[in-house]
Amino acid sequence: MVQALERSLTFDEFLESYPDDENLYELMNGAVVPVKPTGPHGRVSAFVLRKLIVEVEKEDLPFFIPQTCYVKPQSDKAGYLPDLVVLDERTIDEDPRWQKESTISKGTSAQLVIEITSSNWRDDYERKLPDYEEMGIAEYWIIDYLALGASRHIGSPKQPLITVYQLLDGEYQFMQFRGTEPVRSQVFPNLSLSVDDILAALQPRPK
Repeated sequence: MVQALERSLTFDEFLESYPDDENLYELMNGAVVPVKPTGPHGRVSAFVLRKLIVEVEKEDLPFFIPQTCYVKPQSDKAGYLPDLVVLDERTIDEDPRWQKESTISKGTSAQLVIEITSSNWRDDYERKLPDYEEMGIAEYWIIDYLALGASRHIGSPKQPLITVYQLLDGEYQFMQFRGTEPVRSQVFPNLSLSVDDILAALQPRPK
């Protein structure tokens, strides 16, 4: 699919031509891009997912976390597949794309979107960030556990961090958390999670 489709696609065309090959893809500026998470990337995602599920159940929050969810920004040439999306049970049925496409197109459908950086870190910081802001998604995290982002995004010297963007008057304001600093989230105010927790989860357990 990636080699055969050289012309720029709309999001609807992207969904219609999506291959049945068990691989994952995103649409970036009309181009189909394969998503190939590494093993450590998958472990980070699984660890954070477990933490969030515990909070949802403990606090009895009206949220759920789908296995797969596309986010379609206002551009008709893009469709993103975040690492984690926390959807709102109270508003999701108002999203016209959810029932048939497992896709959200309204900012009110999601409480939180999380991207975990990899070699395509520029997409997380420079492409998806403004699109999620424009959609009105209330909270967006970038988990940069390998400190891959440019210094203009994560500071210098580079070190692993979580950047939390929260919508205020239509614009994202951000906070950055390193080391043992607990993430401060409006969506999960009682969550206990730090960068060191994530890094520790990547260490092999003693036999």
